[in-house]
Amino acid sequence: MRNFIWIAIALIGMTSCNQQIEKTGYVNNTKVVSDFSEMKIAKEKWTKKNNEVRAELEEKAKQFQIEVQGYQNIMKSMTKTNREKKEQELMAKQQGLQREQQTRMQEIQLGSQTEIDSIIAKVDNFIKDYGKNNGYTYIYGETEVKNIFYAKKELDLTDKIIAELNGEKPATEEK
Repeated sequence: MRNFIWIAIALIGMTSCNQQIEKTGYVNNTKVVSDFSEMKIAKEKWTKKNNEVRAELEEKAKQFQIEVQGYQNIMKSMTKTNREKKEQELMAKQQGLQREQQTRMQEIQLGSQTEIDSIIAKVDNFIKDYGKNNGYTYIYGETEVKNIFYAKKELDLTDKIIAELNGEKPATEEK
């Protein structure tokens, strides 16, 4: 009976020695992406482009309004046929401006979203590689939805990931 107890204790000890110690961490996904320098640059670029296009479109709209006002000033002196012709021209021009506005805004939205998606994929891949290179079994992601309600602060890798993504320190961690 005594031998059985010692064998059981020895087996339990060997089993616990063979178990892998799991290293875990978490990152605040939103903070990592928003503090990533490439994301800041992309947001600035697309905001600038959006503002430039809006200014250009507003200038075209002002020019159109001037043309409409000019027509309104002389329309009483025009023949009915010429008024109808000019009104059709103005309506066609207005529709063209609206189509241009929609097209240009869609282009900006699509370009912006494509670049943002690419940056998010880059961040995801970086975090995966970080986990592999630093011996993590799991790296959890925290979002606004709060899928992590509690974790020890020392498991928070957010600032380390941001620093490395932005090239502020080497890509290895003390193990």
